[in-house]
Amino acid sequence: SRWCLITSHKLYSSVYDPNEKTFEKLLIANRGEIACRVIKTCKKMGIKTVAIHSDVDANAVHVKMADESVCVGPAPTSKSYLNMDAIMEVIRKTRAQAVSLNVSICCSFLFSLSLQASEGVTFIGPDTHAIQAMGDKIESKLLAKNAKVNTIPGFDGVVKDADEAVRIAREIGYPVMIKASAGGGGKGMRIAWDDEETREGFRFSSQEAASSFGDDRLLIEKFIDNPRHIEVQVLADKHGNALWLNERECSIQRRNQKVVEEAPSTFLDPETRRAMGEQAVALAKAVKYSSAGTVEFLVDSSKNFYFLEMNTRLQVEHPVTECITGLDLVQEMIRVAKGYPLRHKQADIPINGWAVECRVYAEDPYKSFGLPSIGKLSQYQEPLHVPSVRVDSGIQQGSDISIYYDPMISKLITYGSNRAEALKRMEEALDNYVIRGVAHNISLLREVIVHPRFVQGDISTKFLPEVYPDGFKGHKLTDLERRELLATAASLYVAEQLRSQQFLGTPRIPIAKSKRSSWELSVRLGDGIYPVAVSKHGSSFSVEVDGMKLNVTSEWNLASPLLSVTIDGTQRTIQRISRNASGETSIQFLGTVYKLQILTKVAAELSKYMPEKAAEDTSSILRSPMPGTVVAVSVKPGDMVRNVIYISVFSLYIPQKFLLAATETTGHTVWCGGFFVVLVLFLFVFLN
Repeated sequence: SRWCLITSHKLYSSVYDPNEKTFEKLLIANRGEIACRVIKTCKKMGIKTVAIHSDVDANAVHVKMADESVCVGPAPTSKSYLNMDAIMEVIRKTRAQAVSLNVSICCSFLFSLSLQASEGVTFIGPDTHAIQAMGDKIESKLLAKNAKVNTIPGFDGVVKDADEAVRIAREIGYPVMIKASAGGGGKGMRIAWDDEETREGFRFSSQEAASSFGDDRLLIEKFIDNPRHIEVQVLADKHGNALWLNERECSIQRRNQKVVEEAPSTFLDPETRRAMGEQAVALAKAVKYSSAGTVEFLVDSSKNFYFLEMNTRLQVEHPVTECITGLDLVQEMIRVAKGYPLRHKQADIPINGWAVECRVYAEDPYKSFGLPSIGKLSQYQEPLHVPSVRVDSGIQQGSDISIYYDPMISKLITYGSNRAEALKRMEEALDNYVIRGVAHNISLLREVIVHPRFVQGDISTKFLPEVYPDGFKGHKLTDLERRELLATAASLYVAEQLRSQQFLGTPRIPIAKSKRSSWELSVRLGDGIYPVAVSKHGSSFSVEVDGMKLNVTSEWNLASPLLSVTIDGTQRTIQRISRNASGETSIQFLGTVYKLQILTKVAAELSKYMPEKAAEDTSSILRSPMPGTVVAVSVKPGDMVRNVIYISVFSLYIPQKFLLAATETTGHTVWCGGFFVVLVLFLFVFLN
């Protein structure tokens, strides 16, 4: 099972009353892990499902899981998953009684309006007025004020132009946050510390907001430096009942997007938790909210909290709430949409144990904490054999991670009776997660959850840039860990050499068995070359590194992608990612992939005579740091491009805020070569 069921709360998590009729058929207007998540609950409730998909998603997991599936268009989301006309036609053809949609607020609002015009079709979510009110950050802030919810000081109207933005920012006091009114997911947001940055932020935020949401309206509010991002899950019905289902700590972020979440928060005391929950419920009741929703707050070091926004959909991080409360939030949303009242009272909602969620992305964490990667999952194995692990995913081995959609691979959730237990299980789960074919962020996730600051609960939204001011570089090995890695790699090399000497069956010609029991090796790791001596004793190896002996034991199943190794009594799970005939090998150890070269002593002495491969000359090559779609080429063959050498040199020093290009993928802005237009204009004037 992919669920971390809490046996003491089966009343909430697994009980379904078959006499409580809901819907016969539900259409899921989404893809990936969230579509699979909805289908699982529908199967439990006896509801047939219809999946929509783009042409490139014809073999996707959510399509295979559903009872029916219909293609709604080509790969781009605007032509498929957000194609309202096509989806409405599928609803009519399949006779679906209800629709689940979990994309942007704007799309939810438009879709809800369309469904209201379709007789007999129910939207699994809040009513139109609630979506509209909470989808507009300006209107939602005014509603929050009226509902006596703490709000961030700022300007409540629409900012007209850059000059007005500067005037408002001065009145509020720097620093300020410039935000898209219809925004979400970190898009259309800029922090400004002075007038110049306010003007630049206004221009870039309005452009990004118009591109992402079709709405370039902006608001400005006080930027709370070094805050925590804590949100409260609410659940309300159509009968005026509303509950708060405790909080989620979401402070570990990169580019204003969450990376690690947990429930509950280490920071909140019972009084603050209750105050935040009651204000979240007050806001939900003020807009007559009826479904599951999330009220997000910023919390300062003194536990003062301020309303940030309300998300009118099922959040990515909802599983941690399900783990500590036992509630199936999708089931509750379906019941509410059908008109049933909530089954529970506030006193029924527990905090049982601790849950942690890591968002596993097809991203390169060594580039800005994660730039998207694309490719085919050549090997994929979820760590479901680890106790109390839940994996919400919408992919499988052989799936393609493309430029068209969010690069999320899965949501990895671990549960424990306390935080230490949940974190230990997460560490084990990350070590046992096999992902090949694309870059992924396992190394970053593992480093975060074992970092002393995170373990102590000393976190904020600035955690990543504070801990890794020069960017993420992977795990830094201690001397002991370095020796463990060298000993493990050398043992693995010898075990493989011994296996290659074995024959299956009975050969016709007698083969003399090798009596060799010791090996002298040279192992290159990073810039260091280390002499390693290995001797075999049964299934164990005694390895001498740096004058110290380590005992390495394993079953040495070299065909498995995972290898459990015990080094002087310490258990480690490693993965050998690759190897070649020249002794080069890549091993994932403590989450980070290390490149090594293992040679015999003789081969190492002779290798100095081998010519080294020349490095590629990239001086005349322009490369995008991440995949994207080229939407425009502003030159043609024969055009004169002047001062190209200056462009290639000075482009290295352009701040990221100038790199916003016109290309984008769903859910991610693509940083690309669009800034050259600015450079060409500047250099043309300056150099001529």
